[in-house]
Amino acid sequence: MEDEKILREVTKDYLVHDGLQVLEAEDGQQALDLFETNLVDLVILDIMLPVLDGWTVCRRIRKQSNVPILMLTARAGEDDSLLGYELGADDYLIKPYNPRILAAKVRRFLQRQATPDRAMLEAGGISLNIPARTAAVDGVPVELTYMEFELLSYLMQNPNRVISREELISQVWGYDFVGNDKTVNSHIRNLRAKLGQRAVTIVTVIRSGYKFEVQP
Repeated sequence: MEDEKILREVTKDYLVHDGLQVLEAEDGQQALDLFETNLVDLVILDIMLPVLDGWTVCRRIRKQSNVPILMLTARAGEDDSLLGYELGADDYLIKPYNPRILAAKVRRFLQRQATPDRAMLEAGGISLNIPARTAAVDGVPVELTYMEFELLSYLMQNPNRVISREELISQVWGYDFVGNDKTVNSHIRNLRAKLGQRAVTIVTVIRSGYKFEVQP
């Protein structure tokens, strides 16, 4: 427990050194209260929280915001990470983690939000406003999580090209990603559900990956 406290303090020092303001919560309910009363750009969420666990906090935050959520867990089980992704988590780190890696992940999330490559992407009835990080399907707004938005954006920027799961992991999640191919599958499944009839634009290429394809 003492080691975990030290790890949190070292992590906070790295983030503060990067010029970030860090709000800390001792339990899940306090985390929700802080989120609802402050402008938050990113959430680092421990699964094993008292009062309300991390799963519950993640689920409730996702009902009201698409803010990036990075989850911390002492469990290395695949089922736990997949559950987190199903609930809307964007990335995972297994404790004990390297504070430098966590700080690098945070920087990457925030930099992507601040420096979009293009202003708008439009194809197949789907529109992405990159600076505003908003999405619409046939003119109707659709709520996407941070990583769902990044995934769809990368696919749309590479139309009609088969993209392997390995490439998606490298380009969307990054070199320090903790997970496997099932993580990509889970996000694609969630994304398709939100795209409705336009889900056909994301084509599965057996044993190869996915591609964004607009039918003529």
